[in-house]
Amino acid sequence: MKIILATQNKGKIRELQELLVDEEIEVLSLQDIKDWEDVEENGKTFADNASLKAKAAVKKTGLIALADDSGLEVDALDGAPGVYSARFAGEPKDDERNNNKLLQLLETVPDDQRQARFRCALVVATPKGEEFLTEGTVEGQILTQRRGTDGFGYDPLFFVPEYARTMAELTLAEKNKLSHRAQAFRKAIPILQALKIKG
Repeated sequence: MKIILATQNKGKIRELQELLVDEEIEVLSLQDIKDWEDVEENGKTFADNASLKAKAAVKKTGLIALADDSGLEVDALDGAPGVYSARFAGEPKDDERNNNKLLQLLETVPDDQRQARFRCALVVATPKGEEFLTEGTVEGQILTQRRGTDGFGYDPLFFVPEYARTMAELTLAEKNKLSHRAQAFRKAIPILQALKIKG
């Protein structure tokens, strides 16, 4: 069975391929599609945006498609930056400016009120119009200064209590094991297995 993962992110593609290595499921990506036009992610939730991308990939290829959307939710900011995580400080997207804005907004917030989570919504869409949603979350808190050099986005500010390190201080293997996206991908495997059996 062939499926399409609606991304050009090589890390995501590799992650899903590794999870499906024993499933006889071939993972294609947007890199394999000619004339792909990026979908405007104007949904109100991560699930909305994932659905928009997955349905567009089904329409373009006729294959079962997976798409994810994810970001950071900070309790003290009423769930912001949320769906605006990548462009929190405006366009063009810039991790450094996003992190600076986050630190600025949380400047007066005490340590015990800096809870946050990374959330991922993953949608599996089929040519028959079916949609399945899986989610993953990682709980943590936002530090007052960056730590670590691995990772990207808000990773240097996101402290994971169970590892006593930030996301940017974890090894790739550790991050892939606990990440919100890895959780959502793992939950999608039984859905793909069932679709494969159904044909």
